Amino acid sequence: MSSVLVVGYDPRAIPGVDGEALRAALDAELARFTEHGIDAAMTLLVFDASAEPTLVASLTRRPWDVVVVGGGIRRTEQLLPLFEQVVNLIRRHAPQAAVAFNSSGGDSVEAARRWL
Repeated sequence: MSSVLVVGYDPRAIPGVDGEALRAALDAELARFTEHGIDAAMTLLVFDASAEPTLVASLTRRPWDVVVVGGGIRRTEQLLPLFEQVVNLIRRHAPQAAVAFNSSGGDSVEAARRWL
């Protein structure tokens, strides 16, 4: 079975946003992977000192076939340093994994399937 790690920004850390509703949508997307026969996990990061150890622990938990990096990390200019950190940590700790990018929280399955 293929394995995918989805890396996103923790919606509960975004001021003025209904983080619980966004988290529910992310969980629903994660459940879609199972429907496609893909073993998937999700790691949500916050732009602070916890980001690196959290991501490294997830990346080294098992060999991933694909790591999907979410748009919340990529598209927010203030998070550019976090995006760079994520890409470099993937390269260092999961070099066998393809890197994919979703266009929204609702198409991570399709992003991963492009590389499976």
